[in-house]
Amino acid sequence: AHLYGKIKSISAKYSGSQLLQKKYKEFEKSVRVEEIDGMKVVKNLAVKMEEMFRRKAEATRRLVEAAEEAHHQHEENPDLQYEYFNAVLINEVDEEGNNVELGGEFLLEPNYHFNNLSVNLSLSVVQVPTNMYNKDPDIVNGVYWSEALNKVFVDNYERDPTLIWQYFGSAKGFFRQYPGVKWHPDEHGVIGFDCRNRKWYIQAATSPKDVVILVDVSGSMKGLRLTIARQTVSSILDTLGDDDFFNIIAYNQEIHYVEPCLNGTLVRADRTNKDHFREHLDKLFAKGIGLLGEALTEAFMILSDFNQTGRGSVCSQAIMLVTDGATEMYDDVFEKYNWPERKVRLFPYLIGRESAFADNLKWMACANKGYFSQISTLADVQENVMRYLHVMSRPKVIDHEHDTVWTEAYVDSALNDKSGPTLTTTVAMPVFSTKNETNQGILLGVVGTDIPLQELMKLIPKHMLGIHGYVFAITNNGYILIHPDLRPLYQEGQKRRKPNYSSVDLSEVEWEDKDGILRNAMVNRRTGTFSMEVKKTVDRGRRVLKMHNDYYYTDIKGTPFSVGVALSRGHGKYFFRGNVSLEAGLRDLEQPDVALADEWTYCNIEEEHEHRHLTQIQAIKLFMTGRRPHLKCDRELIQEVLFDAVVTAPLEAYWTGLALNKSENSDKGVEIAFLGTRTGLSRTNLFVPVDQLSNRDFLTAEDKEGVFNADHFPLWYKRAAEQVPGTFVYSIPFSTALENKSVVLASTAIQLLDDRKSPIVAAVGIQMKLEYFQKKFWTACRQCTALDGKCSISCDNEDINCYLIDNNGFILVTEEQSQTGLFFGEVEGAVMNKLLQMGSFKRITLYDYQALCREYAGSSDSARTLSDVSVQQTAFRGRERSRGKTMMVPCDTEYPAFVSERTIKETTGNIECDGCIRSFVIQQIPSSNLFMVVVDNKCDCSSAPPVTMDPIEIIYILSSLKCERLKYQKDRKKPESCHPFHPEENAMECGSATRFSGPLAAALLPLITATISR
Repeated sequence: AHLYGKIKSISAKYSGSQLLQKKYKEFEKSVRVEEIDGMKVVKNLAVKMEEMFRRKAEATRRLVEAAEEAHHQHEENPDLQYEYFNAVLINEVDEEGNNVELGGEFLLEPNYHFNNLSVNLSLSVVQVPTNMYNKDPDIVNGVYWSEALNKVFVDNYERDPTLIWQYFGSAKGFFRQYPGVKWHPDEHGVIGFDCRNRKWYIQAATSPKDVVILVDVSGSMKGLRLTIARQTVSSILDTLGDDDFFNIIAYNQEIHYVEPCLNGTLVRADRTNKDHFREHLDKLFAKGIGLLGEALTEAFMILSDFNQTGRGSVCSQAIMLVTDGATEMYDDVFEKYNWPERKVRLFPYLIGRESAFADNLKWMACANKGYFSQISTLADVQENVMRYLHVMSRPKVIDHEHDTVWTEAYVDSALNDKSGPTLTTTVAMPVFSTKNETNQGILLGVVGTDIPLQELMKLIPKHMLGIHGYVFAITNNGYILIHPDLRPLYQEGQKRRKPNYSSVDLSEVEWEDKDGILRNAMVNRRTGTFSMEVKKTVDRGRRVLKMHNDYYYTDIKGTPFSVGVALSRGHGKYFFRGNVSLEAGLRDLEQPDVALADEWTYCNIEEEHEHRHLTQIQAIKLFMTGRRPHLKCDRELIQEVLFDAVVTAPLEAYWTGLALNKSENSDKGVEIAFLGTRTGLSRTNLFVPVDQLSNRDFLTAEDKEGVFNADHFPLWYKRAAEQVPGTFVYSIPFSTALENKSVVLASTAIQLLDDRKSPIVAAVGIQMKLEYFQKKFWTACRQCTALDGKCSISCDNEDINCYLIDNNGFILVTEEQSQTGLFFGEVEGAVMNKLLQMGSFKRITLYDYQALCREYAGSSDSARTLSDVSVQQTAFRGRERSRGKTMMVPCDTEYPAFVSERTIKETTGNIECDGCIRSFVIQQIPSSNLFMVVVDNKCDCSSAPPVTMDPIEIIYILSSLKCERLKYQKDRKKPESCHPFHPEENAMECGSATRFSGPLAAALLPLITATISR
């Protein structure tokens, strides 16, 4: 057919694919092909990651030592006056133009390494929460002695230039951050940041814990008290993390589990579970009388039973009691369940202003190693809830255990850079008082260092993983640290983060691993291999590639993390080495049309301050010519990049020749030619001036999937690699289909050898104007559509609709311009259904466990609608859009993708619509991923429903199913260290400010003497 010849010849000619194939063939004899050893790759990678994490932990340890020493030297002085740099006030002036108090002049310079924020590399700043007094003597003293950290911050940064933020969060509430940066309050003039309720602080300060929260919902708790109680419970939930377990019980004359399905057990305090309980808190109402004894009994029993299963934290245990008073002491309950060991701590929170019943609650706290607090207004909640953490951290402090903790991946919200929020993990350690006048153990605070996960990405040997290979890492809880399919943000446009991005479990991304074999082996820090068939979506979830992956995994020593490498079978398991002379390589690498992959590490220029200004190509040159021998470079990768530079060099001349030839490409239909190789090297050639391009996304890397980055090869490269060698793959990029910047990309893969085991060495392609491509198609159609040259039908005919669709069913050419880029099934539902029945196309069901659904606030559950990020389409379920707010809530969805069967050459089919027969022909266009579909439109088939790609929310309707999901505990590995209690602990520090009155003291005395004599 003319059509095929025409389009194929344009693609081959302008891309130069035959020339490149020939050039690689010339080297066939001199290159060595080797199979990639996945186990070796993952073990080397684990060692590099371990080394990187160790350096960060050392920097943190130096801060701990400096802080403890400085505090030891410092004499507390209640009258201390000290001008420090307050993060909010620096560089602020009053009306007269003088610096405000605590403001001072503070030099700030923009720094690329710190997301282009303006920072001061020689000093830190101090942030004090809005609800605290800047000059409180406690704060001033703490700020004064912690000034000693400045020189350690600076020294750490000089030793390891890859460090970013380093900080000290004080138990008194202030936060010292390096490098110094100015903080800006929100629109209400408030900075709500309190370092003491950040994950890294809580994790470092306390041990893992099992907690039962008891909330009094008897009649006296009506109104404001219940509101304060809810807020208190919510604040307690904020302080629980992924290593903790909890449940909430509301009690009056009966015991009500807030989530009835979880009676008698505890669940992990992850984001999803905490949010689930928060929703239920709003449904509490107050009535009846409060029988506290029964509630306490229930709480002790759950803690004891759950502890014995070994599923919880198997460490500290506590009961949080939120009530407006207790009429008795319940010593019989404590005697039965908690004395003499007192393994469970009790923290009563007295709600309201009255303290008539305070004494009993104070007694309970003191008798059970807890702490009593009174909360009379909403403003008191935060400060009072924080106090229990100090009590829980006492044993750790007395043991002086500086456990290193590592957080899950989270988005650093305080500091977003222009490319959107970056995922970070924090390494943190507690700081203790070493003064020996107390053995109560005083926690001074926590120091931490942030590690952007891009640092981990830099260690990945991308060129050793093949086209579809990738690296991923998870935490001891099975959550993803890095994985190419983790989507922490909403749609590209809005740079907001999703509510539960930090707790996406590996099983939700590698969902084909139904039994969690891979996940559980990694959580348990094993080393091994696993393999399975996977379906990987590309192009924003609209296309699917099927492959067989082999996984290799091992643990990263010194951290709670494990790392894995996935390689796809076939070309993905082979690597080859070629050799060229150094001068030829460097000469061709420096040609202006050459670029190297942005996020690949050829040379690590971040490690030394003096190398930061170098480009990758400059660094390679300095390293290879021996002028900067101490640069850290990957010699093997550089050797191959030089080889690829030399082999692809002739294309530059070839493209230039085409561009200069006036008779070629006169209508400027072909705009760009490009190539990429297995080493991340790319070349681009423009056939039209930049300002005349219909679409510049290709050059600006606007569409992240179109370029080489730390996670993946470009989309046009990946898709070409999955086609039969020698065929071109054509597509309209989705990012452009909506606007009138439409173009068609055509690309093909270049293989080294002719057999199946051949590595794919490169891919080449072109970008052409959509209308140019369509014009070529129509011209060819008009000449003739029949393969044998006998023309009986022509697309010009009124009664016929012609479509050109790709292997995933998207329309490239149709008479109705507005249908371009749509899915064929939405336009011709009846035909698509028939193609599916006939087996010409296949439906593949995919799952997205990181989707978002739109929910109407204040409406029933049925009005949930769906807006799924990966497919970026919105389906509205239930009623029409009701008035009212919508909010995005996480949900699970399933959605289809479609793939053609390769075997169709030509097929005809008939469909019956309302008693009229409609026929169609589908014909594969040789050497491409395209199909021509010709449909006669004499019958009206519009009553047939369309076939869509809309996602459907998976709803766990049956309460039993929902319940199973809540109860189901995935495998996790407990943190190594645990400090639940300590014999020398001073349990009298229990929050009872008033001196004991007679009867109360009498009741406590025997208890205290018993404790001492034990």
